[in-house]
Amino acid sequence: MADSLAPHGSPRPGVPPPSLPPSRTEAVLESIRHAILTGELAQGQALVETELAERMGVSKTPVREALKTLAGSGLVVMLPYKGVTVRRVDPALARAVYDMRLLLEPVAAGRATGSGRVAEEAEAALDAADKAGDAADRSLANRAFHRALYAGCGNPLLVKALDELRDQTALVSSAAWARRPSWEREAREHREILAAAGAGDSGLVRTLMRGHISAFVARNFPESETE
Repeated sequence: MADSLAPHGSPRPGVPPPSLPPSRTEAVLESIRHAILTGELAQGQALVETELAERMGVSKTPVREALKTLAGSGLVVMLPYKGVTVRRVDPALARAVYDMRLLLEPVAAGRATGSGRVAEEAEAALDAADKAGDAADRSLANRAFHRALYAGCGNPLLVKALDELRDQTALVSSAAWARRPSWEREAREHREILAAAGAGDSGLVRTLMRGHISAFVARNFPESETE
């Protein structure tokens, strides 16, 4: 593990700290999530509470709580007597995550089309993705874009189901981009989807979203690929 790991946005040793964040656990959570999505914490790597706490300059408590949250969102795996490891991305995981999205997200985005908040929030997320400094920030901004499109679908259970896939989707996309950078292509597809949403064309939004999701997994995790 790299010595540079520290709560995301925190200063390095020797730099006076800024005002304390509202939640130390949240800061630790975001730092570990960012390190996983950039590959600083590698797939399959063991995550030891005491080591993470020492490197991040915190107690074990916020690290433990952060790891529990990340296990719930699918970024890490907790096994009895074996500890915690970063989840590995393989074709089976990628296809499972994207199959769920393919079933749910085009419908949710189509239903949400016409909501007054969709265009503004989605545009802001695309701008953040364009300005992202690394794969983690870019992937999380992309997740924010997709959420802006489906959050107004009117079905809280549908929104919850898609929200629970966000971290695993970010992990899959970051892993795919490390092998085959394609975010510029996906950004163009995002703009097309946003334009359809802005025009109030729910049918086109569903069609474009379905094509966007299925093309990504077919391009990066084809059925013929061995695990």
